[in-house]
Amino acid sequence: MKKRVIEILKQFGVPESAITEQTHFTRDLGLDSLDTVDLIMQLEKAFGIRIPDEDYSRLTTMQGVLMYLEEEQAVI
Repeated sequence: MKKRVIEILKQFGVPESAITEQTHFTRDLGLDSLDTVDLIMQLEKAFGIRIPDEDYSRLTTMQGVLMYLEEEQAVI
């Protein structure tokens, strides 16, 4: 799962070496709001889930994304 998220982030020009569990997408990687929406859309496609708008605030860090995806997979 982590590897797939890293592959998606690399599409935004983010080097793998810049990604840690605590990496904040906006503050540390410089993703803007459009990038963030695109990232969420790609996560939805890659993992076959729908992420409601109200959950976007949970997806600001690598750790947040991984925790969210684990929760979603437990539900499926």
